Amino acid sequence: MGKGKGAKGVTYYNFTSDQFTGFHGIVIPGTPKDWYYILEGLLEQETSLKPTEIASDTSGASEIAFGIFRLLGWQFSPRLADVGSATLFRADPAAYYGRLDGLIRSRVNLGLIRDNWDDLLRVAASLSTGAVKASELFRYFAGGGTPTPIGRALMELGKLDRSTYLACYFDDELLRRRVQTQLNRQESRHTLARKIFHGQKGELRQKYKEGQEDQLGTLGFITNVCILWNTVYTARALDEIRAEGKKIAAADIARLSPLGFEHFNFLGRYNFALPEIIRDGALRPLRTPPPGQ
Repeated sequence: MGKGKGAKGVTYYNFTSDQFTGFHGIVIPGTPKDWYYILEGLLEQETSLKPTEIASDTSGASEIAFGIFRLLGWQFSPRLADVGSATLFRADPAAYYGRLDGLIRSRVNLGLIRDNWDDLLRVAASLSTGAVKASELFRYFAGGGTPTPIGRALMELGKLDRSTYLACYFDDELLRRRVQTQLNRQESRHTLARKIFHGQKGELRQKYKEGQEDQLGTLGFITNVCILWNTVYTARALDEIRAEGKKIAAADIARLSPLGFEHFNFLGRYNFALPEIIRDGALRPLRTPPPGQ
């Protein structure tokens, strides 16, 4: 974000659960597209959520990323572009992989993984305990294009996991659909957030990172409020439909999204004085739609 001559932008990485809620966000000076900020955000988030699978776009699909995510116990599931040119690796030179055997010509250096295994575990422990930031550590491991021995060992470990993931991605339509669905949810959440973030032309006006984090953190909070409101009242509307004796197909319910915003009025004055009935925990009455809707 940024305008004018000499304006500098920032990148905002935000994290969305498979239940549509945002659970963390980090502000990064400049406009990098580095995967380790995804890792850094996951390690810093303080909610009760325990992610097991991480979906991202293609820019995060490096071998070293697969290696460290596996070492930390997470399934890294990026959406892949140009996968037809990807290289598959084998660990056992004598193994036979059927019709894929001719495609798997490269080998993983297991010796490099074994020689650096203790250091790899120390890296995982340091990241898990917050002793070091992922962005600082992996810039060092990358070595300006010449990875360190630990960086190379992580790449070799990542080759194993990336090859397994590629094989599944080729074969499993449900995996591809699951990854795409999660990324679609993220984009839909961004659309809602842009509608909320209309003040001052939707620009960050704070000059310092702390102020930018406060502004974007508030945006994430209000977005979650809107999602919660939609979830609660959608569930109530479904209950009322069922109470009328009407059946609702599970497939139709699965298609519902709490990211709609046409019914929200983002402009005008904001009044935070709740009616007494709402303060006591009751819900607002449902509106009856006009006939034919």
